[in-house]
Amino acid sequence: MNNKLENKVVVVTGASKGIGAGIAKQMSASGAKVVVNYASSKESADAVVAEIVSAGGNAVAIQGDMSKQRDVKRLFEETINLFGGLDVLVNNAGVYEFALLDSFSEDSYRRTFDLNVLGVLLSSQEAVKLFGENGGSIINISSFAGTRPEPYSVVYAASKGAVDSITYALSQELGSKKIRVNSIRPGGVWTEGVAKLGPTKESESIQSVVDRSALGRMATPNDIGSMAVFFASDESSIITGQTVEVSGGFK
Repeated sequence: MNNKLENKVVVVTGASKGIGAGIAKQMSASGAKVVVNYASSKESADAVVAEIVSAGGNAVAIQGDMSKQRDVKRLFEETINLFGGLDVLVNNAGVYEFALLDSFSEDSYRRTFDLNVLGVLLSSQEAVKLFGENGGSIINISSFAGTRPEPYSVVYAASKGAVDSITYALSQELGSKKIRVNSIRPGGVWTEGVAKLGPTKESESIQSVVDRSALGRMATPNDIGSMAVFFASDESSIITGQTVEVSGGFK
């Protein structure tokens, strides 16, 4: 454990598994008190918290659907009640549904944009109210799809493009309050969710992703978490409005 984030309070939305869980663990390993938000996977969120606590960290799981304003407000109210403040928000909660245009549906669009876009705005709105006089850091998890979308990802890609736009707009709006806003753009990431779909790291579908990386490997949740820690720490105190791709040179 290092002390880059000692005494900082961090909320990570959608942190019960995958990238969010990796970010939560890395934040804790850097000394932060971490709120592990989850929508429905209580068992997974509790497992993330247990792992953090067993390593000597301080974390708690709080349920909340980030596309619902009442849940967002409750998440931050509980955070303040438990930890007494807020320093960092990581907007990671999101959904991805891939389909070609002829399979597009209004329900899919609203589900994707309600969480991926509205959720970022609602969570950021509440976080800004709670950051102290020293400001804070908002970190949005975007995607390479926001600028280089696959043919079957039109809705998802549009939502992540919106996240990048929100990142820059809020960095300009909130800079005078010492609030920094940056985003991380993952490429291919190996998570337990990918593994549960069936492919192994040696399978053809995974190798095709690896082949698109200049460094010859997929990213891990810890890779994304390391960049999130940098954006959360004072080491990035002059950086705002930036989107950094963490993908191994994904193409």
